Amino acid sequence: MIINKNEARYLALQNQKLLNVFSGKTKKDLLKIIEAIGYVQIDTISIVERAHHHILWTRMPAYKRTMLDELLEKDKKIFEYWSHAAAFLPIKDFRFSFYRQEKYRKNYEVWANKNRKIVNLVLDRIKAEGPLQSKDFEHTGKKGNGWWDWKPAKYALQHLFHEGTLMIASRKGFQKVYDLTENVLPKETDTTVPTEEEFHEHMVLSAINSFGFAAEKEIKYQRANDSKILKSVINKLKEENKIAEFKIKGIESENYYSTEKNLKRIKKAEEPSLLHILSPFDNLIIQRKRTKKIFDFDYTVEFYLPSSKRTYGYYCMPVLYGSKFIGRLDAKANRQTGIFEIINYFPEDKKLMTLKIKEALKEKITELSLFTGCEEVNWNGKI
Repeated sequence: MIINKNEARYLALQNQKLLNVFSGKTKKDLLKIIEAIGYVQIDTISIVERAHHHILWTRMPAYKRTMLDELLEKDKKIFEYWSHAAAFLPIKDFRFSFYRQEKYRKNYEVWANKNRKIVNLVLDRIKAEGPLQSKDFEHTGKKGNGWWDWKPAKYALQHLFHEGTLMIASRKGFQKVYDLTENVLPKETDTTVPTEEEFHEHMVLSAINSFGFAAEKEIKYQRANDSKILKSVINKLKEENKIAEFKIKGIESENYYSTEKNLKRIKKAEEPSLLHILSPFDNLIIQRKRTKKIFDFDYTVEFYLPSSKRTYGYYCMPVLYGSKFIGRLDAKANRQTGIFEIINYFPEDKKLMTLKIKEALKEKITELSLFTGCEEVNWNGKI
């Protein structure tokens, strides 16, 4: 089977919940989005808005930040761990974090043994005192009064988190609060350890269901895996007709996988007309090579580059209209002054910037500015 790029884009946008306006307003609705897209990446940069809030607001206009906090801390329907990067994940997928935890323990066994004293001290304090932040381990005594300081304790906290002994119970001012896993994890959570085959099957189906389709290299993108087992699982799923193999016109060298259910949706494909300003960490575009192949959009983040090497600006966000990327918006939310500043806008093709699209872009910028806490937009004559 061969599909074209427009059909592939339709599948991606539909599964990524970017095809239609979502009218959900509750935490339950928010959880459905997180479960559908698989994870929500966490990042510290807040020049416009923190990644996780921006990603969720893009899909659910009624989103409130407190909803995510409550899903993590009160309802415990999500947990914080590692996807391809730090992320919020559905609690129903908790058991699949064991695979990475085990890999981590083996990889850092030497470090853990060498630093056993500080690791045990950190763990003993949390057992005795309850949830703690890294700042609770700051050394405030005079020089020579303590053999440990903040940095080793922070490393120990991170180690205990990645190996699964500790979990993030909450965040205060975006700072992690650590507690014992048994104190955080809901009792009804499935904690059966998956086999390697089960883990890799979960990888395959999650990648397909969250994006609509995936190539093998996209399934294992920056995730711990065993390539031989992954190939075996893909073949098994094909034989069982749980996944279907196909190609995309113009990318014939790549084998893609989806489900019959997903592929049948192509028959109902319609050209989307929504405009989105995406976070640089949005699930749709986080795999840059895939974005270039499927959407013909060559995107990279530039905030890690020195200013002299930037082409589009420090925090340049992709602008998606329908199924095409039409531009890049460099902006900054000045929350102290309440002004959302448009630093620059770079259209991919000036001919596409019709009056209708300009008005839609201005309306979306105004909505985004209000979400970030700014009441006024400084257009600087850029749009």
